[in-house]
This record gives sequence, structure tokens and C-alpha cells, in this order.
Amino acid sequence: MQNEATLAADNIDQEPTPAFVTLVAIATGALVANLYYAQPLVASIGSELGISDRLAGSITGITQIGYGAGLFLLVSLADIVENRRLVLTTLSLTIVALVAAAVSTVAVPFLIASFVVGVCSTGAQVLIPFVSHLVPAERRGRTVGNIMAGLLTGIMLARPASLFIAASFGWRAVFWCSAVLMVLILIALVRVMPKHPAKGSMHYGKILSSMAGLWMTIPALRWRAAFQFLMFAAFNMFWTAAPLMLGEQLGLSQRAIGFFALAGAGGALSAPLAGRLADRGHSRMVTLGSMLLVGVGFLATGWAAAIPTVVGLAILAFLIDAGVQGNQVVSQRIIFSAAGQENRGRINALYMTVTFIGGALGSLLGTVTYQWGGWTASAVAGGALGLALVILFALQQATESRHPA
Repeated sequence: MQNEATLAADNIDQEPTPAFVTLVAIATGALVANLYYAQPLVASIGSELGISDRLAGSITGITQIGYGAGLFLLVSLADIVENRRLVLTTLSLTIVALVAAAVSTVAVPFLIASFVVGVCSTGAQVLIPFVSHLVPAERRGRTVGNIMAGLLTGIMLARPASLFIAASFGWRAVFWCSAVLMVLILIALVRVMPKHPAKGSMHYGKILSSMAGLWMTIPALRWRAAFQFLMFAAFNMFWTAAPLMLGEQLGLSQRAIGFFALAGAGGALSAPLAGRLADRGHSRMVTLGSMLLVGVGFLATGWAAAIPTVVGLAILAFLIDAGVQGNQVVSQRIIFSAAGQENRGRINALYMTVTFIGGALGSLLGTVTYQWGGWTASAVAGGALGLALVILFALQQATESRHPA
């Protein structure tokens, strides 16, 4: 006789329980956190593995490149591969890669392991649309919001957690701890994640080639990807330049900067609220409000840094992250509702690939603006991104009023 866990794993028709949604939120946060653990540790990792200061950026860059490749090439597999098997496989490979990174003694194996970690961490982007299609449309925003709260918490806690662990046990302990966490999540998902046969029947090459057609035929996908491209650019610009400003201009220690990052993690609290508002038909209000929070909040950081007031900066960091998170929840609710289950993997792959490109450019922009004109230049650039978002939103509204769906 099948036990209860096996029955749960085989029943795709059952609406997910709050416990399962919480597990997925933890899993997505933990997976995406793998992209950021090494960022504050590049100096110590590089010195031990023989990586020069000039190439130290490759330690985190290679993980980001892997994640970008996985978004496009792996997440799209969700339309033709049974989702439970796909998630469990990527989790298993992530564990192997994290252990390999932890035991590496020279640069090349570590960088290869980091690339694999990046690729396989995209399993988080298989889980989000998977769960969203198990719930009724009227509760989809709330569910996505809860999961995205976990994802953003993982992003924001990754850097301070790695700093605290490395300070006590060394940088290798960070990867060991993550590997153990991945094992626990794998065991939990094996027990409770339902199977879901793929709806699509196309081969992999056809799946990839069809993505251009999906991009052209779903206007909501294009608009929402453009919004989050700019949003994530602002997010990464802030968290690339802010630690530099806090250390150089305000004199904060690495540990104090880690505590500052915890303020940004509070922005995750906005995700469930944004999802509930979207479920009640307030998607436009949440979208515009999110854009204003990012633009105005970023501009105001220039004033807060000039005073200076660390508390003011922490509050503004919370508001900026809340804006980015709010728009993300609304956007994913809209694109998942616009696409059938047979397309959800490709839809999310396209959306997240564009978002990730924006984030990568934002990181570059954060470094360039800060080196060129200090925090004032970064704050003005962030305000400009907010203005661009509002203009883009106005164009979308005008277009939709002329050509209603």
C-alpha cells in the first residue's frame, strides 16, 4: 500500500497546502541564495585558490553566467519534462556542485562547480510556475507573492549569512552549509512534491525555437519583462553600489554592512500584500506604486547619504526592495495567467532571462556610476530608471486603451 507521502506525490489535482507553498518558498529562496554567497568572500576565496585580484570578479561572475544560461536552456524544459523529476534532478546536481566548490583547492574546479551551481539553481524558476498553476486564478497572486517573499529573503540574507558563517568557520563552511540545506530540501520535496506530466509534446529543439513566437504573440509578456528588466537593474545597481558607499563614505564595517542588508530583506514582506491586491483587481495600482517606490526611493538615498543617516538609508532600502518585489509578483501573476500550462516553462524562461539581463547590467551600472560620481551619481541614475519605468507604464496603458485585448 502506498504511504501518505507517495499518494501526495502522485496527486497533481489536489490544491497545494500552505505547508507545501511554504516549502517551495524556502526552496526557491535557498536555491537563488547560492548565486550570492561568494560575493562578499571573493578576496578570501581568491587568495586561497590562487585567483588574482584582477580576476576575482570571475568568482561570482561565472555563477551568474551559469544562472543566465540555465534560465533560457533549462527552465524551458519544464514544458516537456515531468516537473518533479526536473526539480529533483537539478537539486541533486546543485548539491554535488556545492560540495565540489567546498573541497576545491585550485581555481578551475571551483569555477566549474560555480557554473554548475548557477545553472542548476534555476530549478527555483521551475517551481514558481509549477505551483502557480495548481491554485485557482483568484488566489494565484497571493500564492506567487508568498513564494516570491521566500525568494527575495534568500537573496537578501545570502550575503550577510555568508559573512557571518565565514567569519567564524571560513569560506568553505558557507558551501557546506548550503549543501546540507539543499539535502534537507531535496528530502522534503521527494516526500510531498506531486508529479506533473508535461503538457507539451514537442522536442527540445522545437521548444527553444518556439520561444520567439511566444514572445511576439503575448504582449503582456513583453511589457512585464520590460518593466522587471528596469526594476531588477535598479535593484542590482543599489546593492552593488550601496556596500561601497556604506564602507567608504559612512565607515561601516563588513559585519555592519551585513546587518544593513537585513533591512532590505524586509522588502519581502510586501510580496504577499502585492499578491492579494493583484487578486482583487489592483494590478495597475501595485505596478505604478512599485515604480514610484523605486524611483523616488532611489533619489532620496542621495539625500540620506549626504546627511548621513544610516536609519534613513535602511528605510529607503526596504522601500526600494518592496517596490521591486511588488512588481515581480504582479508581473508573474499576469504572465502565468496569460499562458497555458503547456507554455509556462518557456514563458517564465523568457521573462526571467530578460529580468536577469537587466540585473547584470544594473550591477555594471552600479559600479560605473559610483566610480564616476560617487553615491550621488548612483542615486540620480536610480531615479532615472524610476522615471523610465513610469514612462513605459504610461505607454503600455495608452497602447492597451487603443488596442484592448
